[in-house]
Amino acid sequence: MAKDDHTAYAYLRTTKKFPNIWCAGCGIGIVMGALIRAIDRIGLDKDEVAVVSGIGCSGRMPVYLDFNTMHTTHGRALAFATGLKLAQPNLKVIVVMGDGDALAIGGNHFIHAARRNIDLTAIIINNLIYGMTGGQYSPTTPLDMRASTAPYGHVEPPFPICELSIAAGATFVARSTVYHAVELDRLIEKAIRKVGFSVVEAVSYCHTTYGRLNRMGSSVEMMRMLKENSISLAAAENLKPEERATKIIRGVLHEVEKPDYLTLYQKVIEHAKAAVDGKEFLRAGPGGLE
Repeated sequence: MAKDDHTAYAYLRTTKKFPNIWCAGCGIGIVMGALIRAIDRIGLDKDEVAVVSGIGCSGRMPVYLDFNTMHTTHGRALAFATGLKLAQPNLKVIVVMGDGDALAIGGNHFIHAARRNIDLTAIIINNLIYGMTGGQYSPTTPLDMRASTAPYGHVEPPFPICELSIAAGATFVARSTVYHAVELDRLIEKAIRKVGFSVVEAVSYCHTTYGRLNRMGSSVEMMRMLKENSISLAAAENLKPEERATKIIRGVLHEVEKPDYLTLYQKVIEHAKAAVDGKEFLRAGPGGLE
């Protein structure tokens, strides 16, 4: 296939070191492909998009993407992205994080970005472990599973990413897996189009650390597990609660309409300007500033 025939080439920094740094069989490249297809289908110009990441395996993604990009510090991707969105509100800001990056050191930023309903798209690549730094357990490591810091089994219950997102105030929450690549890019497209804080959990087992420590087989075998252990939201509705608990449920899990942070903040700016000009005073009413 010629370069000009492949959508991805138009969005990659081809001068960067390829093949990429991810392990053979890793699903992060699939997420990157899904993101590219979503952006291409929306029709966004590359200068209209900013991709922000923190530290970890997923943190390398912006290095390969030919958008406005920021590779930030561990757990702070959402903080950087919030500042960027406030400074450049016309940008579509997409934040790519791992489960540890988003929910451990970055957990406070995550819940407050959702609470504020800042207009960002958060893609959390959930591989259930800290893959880059040696296989330590993360906030999403399941009970009883092994990690380098839990050699006899993990005893802390995992954070349910999507449920946490909904409770914290996100307006769009969806989940898929890297096996379901086409479904994943459709969900990412919906998330980017949504105004407000949107979350897509992309389940992608790490075979190098998580799989090896738990004797789950090769990357192909673990990809097959994603196929066999997941189920659509419509199909899950027919299962008993105890049956649902054993499945990865895919689809749009939550979507609501409410004003995003920038819309409300613009009203504050307008009121402040009017007050400075002596035209009116700030007054708090039942519905907020009037």
